[in-house]
Amino acid sequence: MAQTEANIASLIQPHLSQLTPYQAGKPLEELARELGLTNAVKLASNENPLGPSPRALAAIQTELANLHRYPDSHAYYLREDLSRHLGIKPEQVILGNGSDEILDLLVRTLVSPGDEVISSAHTFLMYGLLTRAAGGVFRPVPLKDLHLDLAAVARAVTPKTKLILLNNPNNPTGTVFSRADWEGFLAALPPTVTVVLDEAYIEFVDDPDVPQGVAYLAEDRLLVGLRTFSKAYGLAGLRIGYGYGPSKLLDFLNRLRLPFNVNRLAQVGARAALRDQEFLNRTLEVVRQGREFLCRELSRLGLSYVPTQANFILIRVGRPGQEVYQGMLREGVIIRAMDAYEFPDCIRVNVGLPSPYHHHRRPGRGRQEHRGQGSGQGLGLPLSG
Repeated sequence: MAQTEANIASLIQPHLSQLTPYQAGKPLEELARELGLTNAVKLASNENPLGPSPRALAAIQTELANLHRYPDSHAYYLREDLSRHLGIKPEQVILGNGSDEILDLLVRTLVSPGDEVISSAHTFLMYGLLTRAAGGVFRPVPLKDLHLDLAAVARAVTPKTKLILLNNPNNPTGTVFSRADWEGFLAALPPTVTVVLDEAYIEFVDDPDVPQGVAYLAEDRLLVGLRTFSKAYGLAGLRIGYGYGPSKLLDFLNRLRLPFNVNRLAQVGARAALRDQEFLNRTLEVVRQGREFLCRELSRLGLSYVPTQANFILIRVGRPGQEVYQGMLREGVIIRAMDAYEFPDCIRVNVGLPSPYHHHRRPGRGRQEHRGQGSGQGLGLPLSG
């Protein structure tokens, strides 16, 4: 057995041995297996608390009879719908098995061993993982007051920089950057660097000063935007995301993209969800009210949090986040500890639904409150990666 393991290790590319697998939020099914809890609440993965769009469910039900047929490999009709939705050409749209797949295609297309990828510290963990998997050098730039520092990102560019990955709103802080900062950042970049703007949570933004990448799309600008049906549209289980960018660049991604990467149910479900504006509006209102409730209650408890433009909130709990995470699991609530994001005394909680259900408090267990500032100031969070 030891010899077999040594043989396998000798076959693997050396930089892959340094990778740590991405840890997703704990599934409800896993909690049921471990603790026997069948009525658990999951607030760890930023999913839509309302579930999927009813129109999407109806379309998927109808499509079930066609599961013996391969899907359209080019997702013609969905790309047509998205092009109208975004106001761009269909050839400027690409579909993926989640927006993660498009991000992977971008890294594999543009990054060679030794090339640099710049992003921010304390951001989506897949950016660093995919960069290192391609043999690239991941260079995180410190946040500034828990916001992406675009000016510092631009200054960090070197002749080895191939890709810049930006999350707006940023996960896990929920913070955003302004239109003025964005436009200044674009103007400062050399024309050889590709910018990827990950807008997984853009639908939840209600600040009018936050830019949307599609407004800056041009064939002569190396800009790719990423969006998803997993969050606001409630289709996380179907794994479908999309990107927009220069058609010439997307052509190369499509050469690398596996055929049939987006299944039939995902395609018809996404088309129906895109047309269900009533459901989207209801989702945004639930999230708006939920954010206000969480911020109000956190302030009442004296807990520090970061004001957010997403459907989740980063909270400082004043002790190891893993302790709170484990304690909440025993109460049947799944949240996310932030150790992997280098916020060890924080948790991330997404907006859920109001519920008449109240957990029975065990005897002798009181509520411990921690003093802090609701504005997020004085969080004392580490600002470098």
